[in-house]
Order: sequence, then structure tokens, then C-alpha cells
Amino acid sequence: MNKQLERVSLAGMLVTLGIVYGDIGTSPLYVMNALIGDAGKMGNISPDYVVGSISLIFWTLMIITTLKYVVIAMRADNNHEGGIFALYALVRKNAKWLIFPALIGGAAILADGTLTPAVTVTSAIEGLKSQHLGPITFSSSQHDVLLVTTVVLLLLFVIQRFGTGMIGQSFGPVMVLWFGFLAVFGVVNLIAYPTILKALSPVYAIEILFSPANKVGIFILGSIFLATTGAEALYSDMGHVGKKNIYATWPLVYAALFLNYLGQGAWVINHAHDAAYRDLTDLNPFYEMLPGHWRLLGIVIATLAAIIASQALITGSYTLVDEAIGLKFLPRLIVKHPSNVKNQIYISNVNWILCIVTLSVVWYFGNSQKMEAAYGLAITITMLMTTVLLYEFLKNKIRPGLALMVALFFGTIEAIFLIASLVKFIHGGYVTLAIMLAILYVMWVWYFGNKRREHYERESEYVSLLDYRDQLQELSQDESVPMFTTNLVFMTKIKGDYQIKRSTMYSILDQEPKRAKVYWFVTVNETNVPYESNYTVDMLGTTNIVNIQLYLGFRKSQSVSVYLHQIVDHLVEQGVLDPQVPKYSTQRHRKVGDFKFVIINEQPADLVANDQLSALDKRLIGGRIYLQNITASPTSWYGLEFSNVVEESSPLFIVQEKDQYLVQRKIYHAVKNKH
Repeated sequence: MNKQLERVSLAGMLVTLGIVYGDIGTSPLYVMNALIGDAGKMGNISPDYVVGSISLIFWTLMIITTLKYVVIAMRADNNHEGGIFALYALVRKNAKWLIFPALIGGAAILADGTLTPAVTVTSAIEGLKSQHLGPITFSSSQHDVLLVTTVVLLLLFVIQRFGTGMIGQSFGPVMVLWFGFLAVFGVVNLIAYPTILKALSPVYAIEILFSPANKVGIFILGSIFLATTGAEALYSDMGHVGKKNIYATWPLVYAALFLNYLGQGAWVINHAHDAAYRDLTDLNPFYEMLPGHWRLLGIVIATLAAIIASQALITGSYTLVDEAIGLKFLPRLIVKHPSNVKNQIYISNVNWILCIVTLSVVWYFGNSQKMEAAYGLAITITMLMTTVLLYEFLKNKIRPGLALMVALFFGTIEAIFLIASLVKFIHGGYVTLAIMLAILYVMWVWYFGNKRREHYERESEYVSLLDYRDQLQELSQDESVPMFTTNLVFMTKIKGDYQIKRSTMYSILDQEPKRAKVYWFVTVNETNVPYESNYTVDMLGTTNIVNIQLYLGFRKSQSVSVYLHQIVDHLVEQGVLDPQVPKYSTQRHRKVGDFKFVIINEQPADLVANDQLSALDKRLIGGRIYLQNITASPTSWYGLEFSNVVEESSPLFIVQEKDQYLVQRKIYHAVKNKH
């Protein structure tokens, strides 16, 4: 992480405001609108309902966002990185079952994220309805709102491939303006009804849950929860800005948000029974409370804030997917770095899938109020899963009993929110749950398909590399066999006891002997440290057989060719390897010969006939191989696009079981010709 972000600084705080708070910072655009929807219409709203609702918002932000995430969860950093996958990487050695909350929570946050750009941008653009800009009058048609929203979102997804470094530099100042705008107009409206400040008391938050003024009872928490949906993103973005900058900025953001909620509440109380408003069911108090020409400025700033929130969500999705790939939860996808901005990545597949799903959500729901009704359900699942993993982390830091009390406290509150949010299922929550289940299914097939494959691989499928040292050395010196390459590199996995897949040795010795001066066996190991990169070298007591164990953090790119050339230079300089001066070369003083990389792709052709595998395991293993074949190729994954690569196909199981029922019925001998 950038050392400038390890301490509190004005620049660091500015970056933090621009990166971290986009999601939670735009919640005033839709939370009060959702609460009006719960009441049925403006005329049904009483002062007690508004005060109680805002009290719930205040204490939800205090308990979930401030206490759980800012105070506690951010202490669970994995080398300065946060988020549910980084947390899982810290505790996965505690118990195998922790894989389940990690997969469920990760799938949920990715799924719920598809609604964030849709609901924030749509809410902002809806404010343009019937607005006047000089001689221009904006349409009041919702269809036109959807068209403008589509254009904005499409442009946002298109520019991702070019990098957003220059745009990102303006995020901080825009968000400073946004939070200042929230606070100022919150105070302006608050003055008209200062009694609303009593919402600071938790008594009103508890009373409203059981008050007759609240017609939906506990289900009001489904709308209240929208105010804190960005808390998980706040934790995930910790690695980009540093926890100290979040500690310094969150109180300011919290104050600005709450002041705006108070202002919106005061406006609603003062205007709930006005003839112009009392029969409305779809009303956005954020825009209505802005006086005169300030509303147009509010719409512009809100739209910019919504775009920033969407941008943060998109880049956050890249980061989550990249971490999931590193932890072997998702198939290989090509990760690019479109700019020089640290930690900025681009995953084309994720970008366009997210684009298609987000635009589909916009047109399926049609307006922000319907999106709000579906929003937040899946993220409650993520928060519960984070609490489970957080307990595993805390019990090693504090007394287990105290850790359990902390987990039960947050878990109970989040379980209540989940129950309250279940009503969202019939109002569109099924969309995000369907997306979540689709992502979870892919994760499940990829992760457990690999585990089941490893389980069924018999001992006969592995051989000891040590048993083949003599053959490899003899083959290397056998001039009767044509030279295949100077350095033959196999991207394979060697276990601690030198066990290697039989298919690797079969490729070298049986198919067509591959003669080389040096045989390289490279194992890539993902580690819990995000940006780690180191390696070990084992020569197996020879001068031409090299076992490389490469250790890369789960956020480190796997450019194996680059790493290997550095390793070769080191070994030649150290005298471990003999110089391989090529006879012909464009490079003077070159000491290393040519390379050929061999990648063995397993094929599932022998799965159907294998009686040792259950039907479920056949589907898991076959599904994993199918995903492997339709996603990034090993050549791209290992960064070998400009290298000499040979890809070979191999069955899953080289040694096949003999058919005990195969019986010889008869043998015929050829008749000799007498002539």
C-alpha cells in the first residue's frame, strides 16, 4: 500500500472521500423515498413515524457501519487489505467449513452490487423530470429517464477499459462538494422543525417498530437498511486508502448524512398534509426540499455523486472477482491494468456482464422506487457471513466468550434485518437472489469440482519426480533424439514429497521423447499476503532438473514468463546453472537459450465411463473443466502470450482400471501360405 496512505493526510482524506463513500454517500437519494412507500402515501405520515424512522437510521449507521465495520472489522486487515475475501484468507486455516460463508457472502455482495448503479443513477436522473434549464424543459416521461440513465451507465462501462485515473482525481473534490451540499441543506430544512433532533434518542427507534403509526411493523427495517448498504464496500476499499484516512473522514461523512436525513424528515413533517403532496406515493424529499434554482444544482451534483458511486461499485467488483480468482473461487479471467494508478484493474468479462445485468435491472424495474423495494436483500446475507468470519478472527484476538458475544450481538441485529428484508423478495428481491445463486453456483462448481477431482485422483495418477531423474538426465544427453528445446518448462504442481502428475512424465517420455538441456517444473502457489512475490529453487541434486515453487499473493498478477526469466538470470549469475549461450541471437552477451512452455489440459472424456465417481461428482468435475475451457486459457492466465507454448490434451486419469469382466473367448492363428 502507498505509504502516504498509511497516515492521515489531506490528500489521503480527499482520495478516501472519492473512493470509499460513493455507495453509502448516495443513500439520501432513495432511503426517505422508500420510507414514504412503506407508509403508503404522504398523507399517512405522522411526525412520530418520521422521528422514529430517522432514529432507526441514526442507530443503524452507528451500530452496523461505525461499530461493526469502522471500529471492529477494519482491525481484521490482511496486510492492509479488507473485505470478505481478505477476511476469509486470514481465518481459512481455522476450519474447512468457513469456505461456505465466504462463498455465500462473496456471491451476495457481487449480486447486490448490480442494483447499486441502477438505483443511484436512476434516482438522480429522475430529479430532472419537468425541470427548466433556461429555454430547455426536461421531459416528465419515465421512459426518457430510462433512456438517459442507460446512456450514462453505458458510457461509464465503456470508459473502464481505458482506465479512470484522470477521472478518479476529481472524485474527491466532487464528493466534498456533495457531502457539504447534504449538510447545508439538511441544516436549512432542519431549522424549520428543530424538534426532529430528538431522533438522536434510541427510545424513538425502538418505539416506532411497535407503533401504530408504522403500518409495516418490523418490515420497515428493510427500508432503513438501505442507509447502510455501503458499509461492506467501505471495509473492502480499506486497502486503497488506508484505515486511518477512513477513521478521519467517516465522522464527517456520518454527520453530513445524518444532517440531511434530519432535513428531509423535517420537510416531510411540514409538508405531509399539503394538498400538493398528501396523495403522492412516489416522492423524493431530497429534491423537494431544495429551494428554487438550487434544485437543478442538486440534481447535477447528485448525478455526479451517483456516477462516482457506480464507478466505485464497478471497480470494487473487479477487485472482488480478482480476489476470488486468487483464492480459487472463480475460473481464470484475464486481468488488465489499464493505467498507472496503483490497484486499478480491468476485467473485461466482469465489466460487460455487469453492464448487461445492470441495464436489464434498469429496464425491468422501470423506476427507482421499484428498485429500492428490491435493493438490500442480498447484502444482509453478506453482512451475516462477514460476522461469522469476524467471529473466527476475534476469538484468536480476544477471549472466545467475548468474541461470541460480539458476534451474537451483530448477528442478531443483522438476522432481524434479513427477516425484515425478506418482504423485498416478492417486490423484486428475487432478481438479486437469482443473480446471487447463479454466481454461487459457478463458485461452487469451480471450487468443489477441483476438490472432488483431487479426492478421486488415485495414487497411481501421481509419480515421484525423483524416480525419473536418471531418465531425464540420460534423455538430455541422448543425441540420437532431436533437441526439442533448450529449456522445457512444465506449468504443473509438484507436491512437497516430489509427487507430480503422471501425465507430465507421460508427456516427456512416452508420447514423443522431449529432449532438452534443462527441465523446469513450475508450481504457482497463491498466498494470503496480497502482494507477495518470492520463490524457492530445488535442483533435485542435478544440474538440469529444476523445481520452482513460485509464491504469489492473491492480488499479484501471474506473469510467469517475466518471473522465470528473472529466476534464470539469478541462477546463471550464482553459477547454479551453466550459461546457455545460443549460437545465433540478436542479443549480445545473451546467456540463456530458448524456452518452450508445455501446458497439459485435462479433458473430461473419461468421466462418463468411470464407475468410481458418483453422479454428483461427475457433474462437479465436468462442470469445472467446462468452465476452465470457456474462460481464460492457461497461456493468457500465466502471461505466456509472447512465449513459445505447446498445449497438450490429456485424460483425467491416465491409468485406467482393468475391466475384470473382459474374457478371451477364442484366439485365431493366421494360416501360412503353402506357396
